[in-house]
Amino acid sequence: MRHQVAGYRLNRDMDHRKSLRRNLIKALYTHGRIETTHTKALAIRGEAEELITLARNSADGTADEKVHARRLAAARLADAAVVKKLFDDIAPRFATRKGGYTRIVKLGPRQGDNAPMVLIELVEE
Repeated sequence: MRHQVAGYRLNRDMDHRKSLRRNLIKALYTHGRIETTHTKALAIRGEAEELITLARNSADGTADEKVHARRLAAARLADAAVVKKLFDDIAPRFATRKGGYTRIVKLGPRQGDNAPMVLIELVEE
């Protein structure tokens, strides 16, 4: 039984799942939108929005709190350029928005294996 088991396993072991989520979130922040399967989009949406909220809330903090927030984001993303873009470009865009930074648009089934494809993108403000 799956009582109180959160998250998506995606038929991968823990390390592969972690790197897949990290790479998808980095691609989302870099390009603004990515095309992926519905399940993968649902798996990354929560963490991607949490990181945007972290960056957005740190803008009002002290210098120490800003550094701490950047280090927390860097620990999850492991790419300094993406962390810089998150804090300098993406977070100020959503300064007045309370949440819901991403949108998932269904595209239909994939040709090869009939997997449901979606477009996950950052909402334009």
